[in-house]
Amino acid sequence: MERIIGLNTPTILLCLIASFLALTSVSSAQNETIPFSPDRWVLDGAETITHLGRDSLIGAAIVKDVEFENGVIEVDVAVDGSRSYPGLIFRMQSNENMERVYIRPHRAGLYPDAVQYMPQINGSETWQLYSGDGFTSGAAFNEEEWNHLRLEVHGSQARLFLNNGAEPILKIHDLKHAKSRGQIGLYGPKDRSACFSNFRYRIDDTLTFEPPPEVKPHPWSVGEWEISRAFPANRIDMASYPPFGLIFSAGWRAVEADSSGLLDISRHARRTNSAGDCVLTRTVFGADRKGRIELSFGYSDKVAIFHNGKLVFFGDYTYRSREPSFVGVVGLHDTIVLDAPRGRNEILFILSETFGGWGLTARADRYLPPAAEDHGRVQKVWETDPLFLTPESVLYDEERDILYVTNLDVAWESKREPSGFISRVQLNGEVDELHWITGLRAPCGMAIHDNSLFVVERHNLVEIDLVAGEIAKKHAVRGSTFLNDVAADAAGTIYMSDSFPPDPKKTAVIYALEKGVVSVWLDTDRLGRVNGLRVLGNTLLVGNSEDSSLKSIDLETKAISHVASLGAGIVDGIRERRDGSTLVSHWEGQTYQISPTGQVVEIMDTLADGQNSADFEFIDEMDLLIMPTFLGNRVAAYLVKGG
Repeated sequence: MERIIGLNTPTILLCLIASFLALTSVSSAQNETIPFSPDRWVLDGAETITHLGRDSLIGAAIVKDVEFENGVIEVDVAVDGSRSYPGLIFRMQSNENMERVYIRPHRAGLYPDAVQYMPQINGSETWQLYSGDGFTSGAAFNEEEWNHLRLEVHGSQARLFLNNGAEPILKIHDLKHAKSRGQIGLYGPKDRSACFSNFRYRIDDTLTFEPPPEVKPHPWSVGEWEISRAFPANRIDMASYPPFGLIFSAGWRAVEADSSGLLDISRHARRTNSAGDCVLTRTVFGADRKGRIELSFGYSDKVAIFHNGKLVFFGDYTYRSREPSFVGVVGLHDTIVLDAPRGRNEILFILSETFGGWGLTARADRYLPPAAEDHGRVQKVWETDPLFLTPESVLYDEERDILYVTNLDVAWESKREPSGFISRVQLNGEVDELHWITGLRAPCGMAIHDNSLFVVERHNLVEIDLVAGEIAKKHAVRGSTFLNDVAADAAGTIYMSDSFPPDPKKTAVIYALEKGVVSVWLDTDRLGRVNGLRVLGNTLLVGNSEDSSLKSIDLETKAISHVASLGAGIVDGIRERRDGSTLVSHWEGQTYQISPTGQVVEIMDTLADGQNSADFEFIDEMDLLIMPTFLGNRVAAYLVKGG
C-alpha cells in the first residue's frame, strides 16, 4: 500500500500554509464525503460500483495523504447477510500494523461478536486473542439497506455507533497500538456481499471519553515468560520435549503478559510461514514442598504443554476445527492438574499458529512464586582459550594440585580411531599438558581413588595410574550404552551411570566396579536417564534427567529419595559445599545451589552466552568452581560466594 505523505514539510512557509488550511478546513472539507476516485484513494485492487443507487466501493482501499490520530470516521455499509468482515482501518502504520474494527453480518443475532475490534500486530490478525468486553459485542444489521457506522477515536480509546444510535454498540477501552497515528481506510470483500458508500472523516482532538475500567492483573495469573524465536511449525515435534539443540539455539527472551494475563506472541515473534509457525514459551516457579496445582489456560492455535519435561496436555483450538461455528477464541477454557515436586518447576508450551491470533494465557489456583535466582554470587576469575575438544568433565587432584579435563570430541562417532583425551590444567587456567592421556573413545566423568584415576568411555571404565601417568587397565562394562559419570566411595567402589540403557524396561542402570569386578549395581524404573553421580557419606547423589531432579540413593538399602526438582534439563555436575548445600549443573547452561532443606537458587546461567555447563569441579576451600563449557571448547573458573 502507498504510504502517507509525512507531516515534516521542508520549509517554514509550507508549514504555516498547511497549519492555516488545517484550521480553516477541519470542520468543513474533512466532513465532506470523499469520492472513491484514484486521486483520493489507494484502491489496492478495490473496485467502484453502483449499489442501491449510490457510488460504492468493494474491497480494500486507503485514503491518500491522511495521518489520523484522534477524530471521527464514518461510512455507510450495505450487507446481504452472508459471511463477510467489512470494516474500518485506522491508525495504519504499515501493512502489518494497524487498528481495525469490523462487523460480522452472518453472526448478527446469533452470537455476541457481530462487531469486533482487532489490532493487527506484525502481520497477525489477532481476533482470536481479543474478545469479550472492550473487543466484541452483538448487533443487528439491516440487510440490503445502508447501515451507518461512526467510529470515534481519542488516545487509547474508541467507540463505534450504528445507525445514529445514542449509545455506542462497542466501547474499546484499550487500543493495542496505544496512542499511535497513521492512515485510514476500508477493508471488505470484493464479492459484493458488503459495499461501502459515503465515507468521510474529521480530525478532532476535542473528543472526550469516560475513564476506561481498571484492569488489575489477577494475582495468580502467569505473567512472566521466556519465549523463543519462531520456527516453521512442520519442523517441530510437538509430541516430544524439545531436544537440547533446539533449547540451546532458541534465542530465549524474557517477556511479560499484559494486565489481563494474555501473552500476545505476535508482539514478540513474527509469522513467516503460511503453513504455520511455532514458538516455545516457558515459565519457571519455585515450590517449597510437594503439592498439586490446578492450571487453567487458553491458547491459539495448537499447544503441547510439558511439566518438568513430561507431556501433560495437547490441544487444538484452531478456527472451525471442532465444528463450523467454532471460532477458537482464547480464554481460560482448559484446566490440568500438576503434581509439583519441591524445587524448581518448569511449564513449557509449544505453541503453533496458522490464523487468527497467536497467544496464550494461564492462571493457577494459587500464587506461583518465581524460581529463586541470585547470579551475584558468582564471579568469573579466568577462562581458557578454546583449546579443548568438547571438554566434558573437570576433576581436581588435590595431592598433585592439578586439574584433569576430559575431551569427549563431539564428532567421535565419525572417526575411525579413538579421538578423546585427557588434559592437565593448572589452577590458574594455564594448560600444563593438553594431550596427557590419549586414545580414549568419548571420555566423560572421572573419579580418583588412591593413586588411580577412573574415567568412563563408551563401554569401558578406564583405570589410569596417576604415578606413572598412563592407562593401567580397561574394565569392560558389558551391556552398557552410554557410560556418563563416575563416583567413588570411601571403600573404593566405583559407580558408573549409563544414561541410555538398551532395555526400555530398565529406565536407569548404575554399574559398579567392586574388587575388580564390574556388575549391575542398580536397575530401576524409578529413575531415568541418570547422568551426574557423587558419593556423599553413605549416600549416592544422582542427577536424574528424566524428570530433571536430584535424587539420593542409600548405599546400603538402595532406597531412593527426592532431593529437589530443577525444572527441565540434563542434570550433569554435582558437588557439595562445606555449609551442607549442593551445587548442581544443568548441561543446558544453568548452575544451581540446593540448600540442605531442598531450596533451589539458580546462581549462574551461561545459555545466553552459548556455553554449556557440563560436569564441573568445585574446590570447597577456595570456593572455586571450574566449568567445562562443552561446545564452547573452553574451561572457565568462577568464585562462588556464600549462600
